[in-house]
Amino acid sequence: SRKVCSYRPHLHPAMSPSTSSSGTGKAQARFLGSAVAGVGELLLFHPVDTIAKRLMNNKGNVHMNNLHEVIFQDTHSGSHADKYRSLFPGLGYGAAYKVTQRIYKWGGQPYVRDMMKNAGVHNKTLQNGLAGSMIGIGEVVLLPLDVLKIKMQTNVEYRKLSFSQILKQEGLPNLYKGWQWTMARNAPGSFYLFGANAFVQQYVFRLDDAKQATWVQNTISSTAGSVASVVGTAPLDVVKTRIQSGSYGTTSGVLICGNILKEEGVGAFFKGIVPKTLTVGPKTLTV
Repeated sequence: SRKVCSYRPHLHPAMSPSTSSSGTGKAQARFLGSAVAGVGELLLFHPVDTIAKRLMNNKGNVHMNNLHEVIFQDTHSGSHADKYRSLFPGLGYGAAYKVTQRIYKWGGQPYVRDMMKNAGVHNKTLQNGLAGSMIGIGEVVLLPLDVLKIKMQTNVEYRKLSFSQILKQEGLPNLYKGWQWTMARNAPGSFYLFGANAFVQQYVFRLDDAKQATWVQNTISSTAGSVASVVGTAPLDVVKTRIQSGSYGTTSGVLICGNILKEEGVGAFFKGIVPKTLTVGPKTLTV
C-alpha cells in the first residue's frame, strides 16, 4: 500500500484564521439571534402584554363584571374581531423597542459578564446577575420607544395621534418620563433574569459551562430567571406603567404608590402578573 504523507502546518493561536473569524461569527449569531427572538416574542405575545399593561394601569378593582371593559376598553361591546384587533395598538413602537432591547440586552450582557470575570468576579451567578443589572440600567436609553408603546396600549386618546403629533404634544423629554422608576425596575429585574438563570444551571443542573446545557435545561433555567424577574419587579412595573401611560397626568411615582396602598391595597402592586407569568414558559422558546 502506498502511504500518503500530509503536511499540516502548526499555527500559533494568534495567527490562526479561525480565532478572529469565530469571534466575529459568534457576535453576529448572538445579535441576530437576539433580534429574531425579539420579533418572535412581539408577534406572539404583544396582545398578552397589552392585557397586562391595561390591568396594571387600571385604578379600580378588577372583577368578572368589568374584566372585559378593562381589557378591551372602547371595543368591549364590539365584535370578537374588533376586540382582538384592539390588543395590537403600539405594535410598531413595540417592534422597534423589542428588537433593539433584545439586541442590546442579550447581545451585550455576555460582554459585560466577561468584563466582570476579568475584574475578578468568579462566581458565575454573580457574574451574570451583575452584568445583567448593569445592562438593565443602560436600557433606559431606549425608553421613548417603550413609553410610546405603553401610551398606545393603555390610553385611548393617544391612539388618535400620529408620532409627530405625540412628539409635538409631549416633547422628547416627556418620553423619558419615569426613567428613575424604569432604572429602579431594570436593575433588579435584569439581575434576577440572568442571575437566576445562571443559578439554576450552576447549582441545580451542576453545569460548569452554560454551553453544556440541553434544550430542556435551558428552558427550565430561562423560565426560572423570567419568573423571578416578573415577580420581583412587579410593584415597580405597575408604578412605571401608570406614570408612562399618560392616564395619571403629572402625578409622581411616590404619590401613585401612596394612592395604591390607600385606595387599592397591596395586591394592586401585582396587577397583570398572571398573564405575564403564564407567558414566561412559551417566551423562553423564543430566546
